[in-house]
Amino acid sequence: MTEEVRPASAKGEKAFTARLKPAAIAVFLATTSMTAAIPTLAVAQSYSFTSVQIEGLNRIEANTVLAHLGFARGESVSAAQLNAAYQRLNGSGLFEKVVLTPRGSTLVVKVTELPMINRINIEGNHALKDDQLTALLSSKPRYVYNPAIAEQDAQAIAEAYQASGRIAATVTPKIIRRDEGRVDLVFEVAEGKNTEIERINFNGNRAFSDARLKRVISSKQAGLLRFLVQADTLDPARVQFDKQLIADFYTARGYPDIDVVAVTSEVSPQEDAAYVTYQIREGQQFSFGEISAASTVEGIDAATLEPLAHIRTGSTFSPTVLDRAVARMEKKLQQMGYGFARVDPKVTRNDREGTLDIAFTVVRGARIVVERIDIQGNTTTLDRVVRQQFNTVEGDPFNPRAIRAAAERIRALGYFSNVDVQAREGSQADAVVVDVNVEEQGTGSFSAGGTYSFGTGFGYSLSFTETNFLGRGQYFKIAFTGGLDQKNYALAFSEPNLFGRDLNVGFNLNYSETTWASGLFESRTGEATGFIGFPVNELSRVRFFAGGNVGTMFNYTGTSAILQAEAARGWQYGVHAGMNVDFDTRRNGLNDPTFMVAKFSGDFGGFGSDNQYFKGTAQANVSTQLGNSDITLAGTVEGGALISIGGNGSRLIDRFALSTDQLLGFGPLGVGPRDTGAADNDALGGNYYGVARVEAKFPLGLPEEYGIQGGVFAHAGTVWGLDNPGGVDDAMHIRASAGAAIYWASPLGPLRFSYAYPLMKESYDEEQRFGISISAGF
Repeated sequence: MTEEVRPASAKGEKAFTARLKPAAIAVFLATTSMTAAIPTLAVAQSYSFTSVQIEGLNRIEANTVLAHLGFARGESVSAAQLNAAYQRLNGSGLFEKVVLTPRGSTLVVKVTELPMINRINIEGNHALKDDQLTALLSSKPRYVYNPAIAEQDAQAIAEAYQASGRIAATVTPKIIRRDEGRVDLVFEVAEGKNTEIERINFNGNRAFSDARLKRVISSKQAGLLRFLVQADTLDPARVQFDKQLIADFYTARGYPDIDVVAVTSEVSPQEDAAYVTYQIREGQQFSFGEISAASTVEGIDAATLEPLAHIRTGSTFSPTVLDRAVARMEKKLQQMGYGFARVDPKVTRNDREGTLDIAFTVVRGARIVVERIDIQGNTTTLDRVVRQQFNTVEGDPFNPRAIRAAAERIRALGYFSNVDVQAREGSQADAVVVDVNVEEQGTGSFSAGGTYSFGTGFGYSLSFTETNFLGRGQYFKIAFTGGLDQKNYALAFSEPNLFGRDLNVGFNLNYSETTWASGLFESRTGEATGFIGFPVNELSRVRFFAGGNVGTMFNYTGTSAILQAEAARGWQYGVHAGMNVDFDTRRNGLNDPTFMVAKFSGDFGGFGSDNQYFKGTAQANVSTQLGNSDITLAGTVEGGALISIGGNGSRLIDRFALSTDQLLGFGPLGVGPRDTGAADNDALGGNYYGVARVEAKFPLGLPEEYGIQGGVFAHAGTVWGLDNPGGVDDAMHIRASAGAAIYWASPLGPLRFSYAYPLMKESYDEEQRFGISISAGF
């Protein structure tokens, strides 16, 4: 309870009761005598006030008091009504003390107004700043002081400390009285020690190891770098969220009966360490059994829907797979004109075989339509941005599954901290209103970072990104990256839903200044490209683009005749157009341990310059998890071709050159055609390249919270082919390397130490066996 302030209710009630006693005795005696004379009559105590006398008002109007009394002059008022009037005044949050005294036909109301808050101070806080805590307060300067609200504010501050890991924090509100009915409100904070998670335990898990489950949850054990890691502090809300993450992880892997029975958090007596234990009941793992389809609606042939399930018998059961199958079938029914038909998946358990038979049954749904969609809480984001996530519009049949899917898409935007989508009955029984309540969150970010690798040295970057530009759901980014030998400037903008459809349009502007080959020459390149993209199917998207580019090589100081000729061509201007296609199995929304990503790009360009070309690149990556997801195995192949159609052929700044990450064991421009006849043995790049990589990551037995993994890899690839080789060997010579690496998800960014031993190479190649790279943001 706030110091120096006591609730007025008890005291007021005593005063009120004391003043009612004489009147009550008189009424009792009168009532007794009347009852003896006329037994059939009963007289209740009542008052009739012709005037109300109010004392103690300074800032509050008399009409406010009269309004809370709730009865008119001359009106008969019972004792119960008078008590209710007192309770209304006392509970109004306006007065520190209230006394009601009947004096004949006059009601005397004595009040003591609550003081005004002069200023608010927070004292004793160090871990959390004033502005963080002030934003939590409902009490405000120049507002009426309310003890109950002050207590709520103190609790809000304490909860903020608990969320930051300081379970022992206490907050005490106090007031300092000033003149003229003002007070200073002070929140005294005793922060206590930071409560860290000393150990995370799992009981009952057999299918997945403790180490694997620790990678699922967001909470972490305190490690060597505990002062940098915020996730190792005990946050009760985060622990409960982790409980759901564990359940989702098991469910996606065929354990529909998973139950995280209990979560216990034991705190040490000093309240600076916690031990969190998750009790898990896994249940049996199931796979999909027999898949069938039937229809109870006349005119619908279930055989046309069954192929849309895309479920293979024997595959691991997943609710997401089942839900997407139903969504595809119901979409097909809508296209067929059966908007009110629904697909009901009936599941039959076969515990002995460990399978779930799925029978998709088409049923006639209730004829309910969507009356309207109401959106509230979006102070910045336009309504249309939220509405575009619905495949349902006003007047369409109501489909709860489609509404839930729209809610997930709204959450996936990343524009809102909270999204609540509910359906309620509309103006008629056969209509519903969909209420969308959202809470905005920041969508813009400024980042500064650094990079380092043996190949390129130190680099730095600055960028500003806004994913909800002007509340229109548009993407905007401006960035600068630089280093010892390179500077890059970029500007990007895109509209993801042109005309309310899934059409992504935008533009990219890039400009680079590069010093090549230890200062042998410099280059300037720029490009402006516009694009439009759209989905081809659930997993693939296509993008068409067109634009212009410019580039030059200058200040060449070497002796290569090839590079001298290319530098002499000066500035080249041209336009280009092309398309790219990308395929990503992760777009199906499944938490599948195996996924594939593939990209292809084709570009015709150089129109207007002294050389026209076709440039194509392709890349495919397959990644899977083995050994209860402890080991990650990935394979990548990529390649490209630059074909000159006419003119003087390509230049070094147009051709391919493998980076140190694409082919470990070799330096930048370390492989491919090289002018060995020149004094500086200049690298020339190539018109073609191809690379294959196999990599495996695995735990090293260290605590999960350290974020350190080991890895082994094998790389092979090459760069070859020139338009005008001039006696240079530009044949396709395969290079290969193998080695080991340590990966650390450090607080400063992902860090990799690697050692690669070249197994196949040419005599003129430049090796780089040891590598270190880091990408940091702050």
